[in-house]
Amino acid sequence: MNEIRLGTIGTGVIVHSILDGVKRTEGIRLSAVYSRNREKGEALQKEYGAEKVYTDLNQMMSDPAVNFVYVASPNSLHYGQTKMALEHGKNVICEKPFCTDRSQIEELRDIAREKQLYLIDATPTAFLPNFQILKEQIHKIGNLRLVLCNYSQYSSRYDQVLKGNIPNVFNAEFAGGCLQDINYYNVYFNIALFGKPEQAVYFANMCPGKVDSSGIMLMKYPGFVSECAGAKDTWGVNSAQIEGDQGYIYVRNGSNGIEHIEVVTRQGKEEFNVQSDLDRWYYEVQNLTKKVLEGDQNYFTERLSVTENVIDIITKARKEAGIWFAGEHHEGR
Repeated sequence: MNEIRLGTIGTGVIVHSILDGVKRTEGIRLSAVYSRNREKGEALQKEYGAEKVYTDLNQMMSDPAVNFVYVASPNSLHYGQTKMALEHGKNVICEKPFCTDRSQIEELRDIAREKQLYLIDATPTAFLPNFQILKEQIHKIGNLRLVLCNYSQYSSRYDQVLKGNIPNVFNAEFAGGCLQDINYYNVYFNIALFGKPEQAVYFANMCPGKVDSSGIMLMKYPGFVSECAGAKDTWGVNSAQIEGDQGYIYVRNGSNGIEHIEVVTRQGKEEFNVQSDLDRWYYEVQNLTKKVLEGDQNYFTERLSVTENVIDIITKARKEAGIWFAGEHHEGR
């Protein structure tokens, strides 16, 4: 493949962040925009130079000029739109949460393999250069005992919840909630570093949309425990700390940014940062494009296996916490 020709689904803030990176990256360009609202689609087209705007998703999926579809719609639509793109022979980049059930991601994975298409999770964490440094430094702190992650960011849309309105991101009908959004990064960070935990339990603060506005996920690994705190109804200092019997690692801006790494042991402190650009989506677009143009399918296969475990753990934990989405059924509901 010589070039990624992108068709986008969605016009929200995250789409702008990704397309800012596309403008700065060789080998990828915006070919088409899909939006149910033509005015919003044309605004995105004007800002980023797309060739076409579609209000009919089937038409964009059938456009031979588009070879990659970027899915950034409400959470509940990710699975169906990703499947639709794959069945039209398009490679897919899908925003988190990739799906709401492991069976869905397994089905999408099998379709992509059969058609020899790329299926890419857009979670930025593992694309970040500092993430690789973090993996290389963990051995210095000895046997792990505790991992503490916090990602708290008050959502402007939570004000709507307090007024009695339920936006999509806080609505069970659209697979919303904090664990599907903010805290997803913390869980992904842990599983990308340490693999699938033996056990996970989620303690949630619920909101009127029948989903969590904040909560803590506890994950048990052999020899250590990880705490993942996430909130869309508070402010906090976003960070991650990995503690061992020989020292600790402090990660500034936590699981989603990994802006700076401090490794502290009895021998002293070392500091690491190779991310001179603060735009984490720039690194995502850069590295994603590089791997696709190199034809490194194995890289994305490994990433997808991480995503499968993330979805599996999150799905089981949220259901046990009493968070169920539209179309999901259980006894007594």
